[in-house]
Amino acid sequence: MRVFLVLAMILALAQNVSAQSLNTSEGDALPQGDDWVDQGSQAGLEAWLTGFRDRALAAGVTAQTLDQALRDLRFDADLIKKDRNQSEFTKTIWDYLDTAVSDDRVVPGVKALKRHADLFARIEAEYGVEREVVAAIWGLESAYGTFRGKVATINALSTLSYDARRAAFFEGQLIAALKIIQNGDVTPAAMQGSWAGAMGHTQFMPGSWWEFAVDFDGDGKRNIWGDDPADALASTANYLRHWGWTKGQPWGLEISLPTGFDYDQTTERVRKPVADWAALGVRPMAGGELPDGGLASVLLPGGARGAAFLIFSNFQVIERYNTADAYVIAVGHLSDRLRGGPPIKAGWPRELRALTQDERKELQTRLTQAGFDAKGVDGRIGPNTIAAVKAWQKANGRIPDGYASLEVLEALR
Repeated sequence: MRVFLVLAMILALAQNVSAQSLNTSEGDALPQGDDWVDQGSQAGLEAWLTGFRDRALAAGVTAQTLDQALRDLRFDADLIKKDRNQSEFTKTIWDYLDTAVSDDRVVPGVKALKRHADLFARIEAEYGVEREVVAAIWGLESAYGTFRGKVATINALSTLSYDARRAAFFEGQLIAALKIIQNGDVTPAAMQGSWAGAMGHTQFMPGSWWEFAVDFDGDGKRNIWGDDPADALASTANYLRHWGWTKGQPWGLEISLPTGFDYDQTTERVRKPVADWAALGVRPMAGGELPDGGLASVLLPGGARGAAFLIFSNFQVIERYNTADAYVIAVGHLSDRLRGGPPIKAGWPRELRALTQDERKELQTRLTQAGFDAKGVDGRIGPNTIAAVKAWQKANGRIPDGYASLEVLEALR
């Protein structure tokens, strides 16, 4: 029972950071919090459906499909609330990794790799993506298929399309989902997934299904929803291959930094050959030599007092699946653990807590007012805010690690 409770918690965390293009990058002008007041209703949804039907027909969805899939839709205010509060995800990376890459996640993953050894071997041979990486995504997205989501996809996407916040995005996904049904790959009843419309073992959005889903088991359908994970896992490998996965190259690795290291270089925006990092004294935490994986960056997801990672181009490929650093590191580290690698060795500044949404906005506002432009106030800690924090830290004689902590905010206050 404990294992299943932990896996459910992990799935909830993964869904909070959202899968496949649900994340918006820093700087997107999306209204948040009190700017949005829920005024939706069943009557409003039904009125919206009248206009949507015409747009769907124009997009190639048949009347028969619409009649089949859109009957008995129900407005779900809880979905609106979840969409508008995605940015309230306030776990620190260490709290996230404690759960996402716990033994309760690693042990079932090792078993899943053994149970489906032949399938993973064929997928790896076909798509050139290591089986542990595909398994790690499977583990984070649906706890190896045990928690695939039970929300009716059409109902979820209809409710979110009716809502004004991201209507264009979700309506496009709804039309894509209706066309999947029309294509005969799944019935409306079997098309289930997360609250945001992500579906199946590895939580594909409908648009991604059309671009990357494959019929790996040869039954004539690209079935990512059923108990057999073959099509979903192969589709995930196909997705990663499309975005440039390099087999044999690490996603990243934990490193140690030398005394006197220039922390101003710790950002994805600074990329150097591995030899240059080695010449600066960067070393693998596990010992030995740095791998030759092309250009690399140093990342400090928990600041200078946390673990440091040297990341390679495969890191950016996983970002295509989900842009959150915590998610990418979790996938990468879980894949390492599944092949027998050690836990992260360095400690974390566990005395710190994550900033709330309001505090992140306040931080951006105060940075800009102090002359360190955060390029907007959206509560999202991305490259622009990190750069602003670095500039402020450097100007004030602090270690420029770019970590947006409560300590930085209190100093700005």
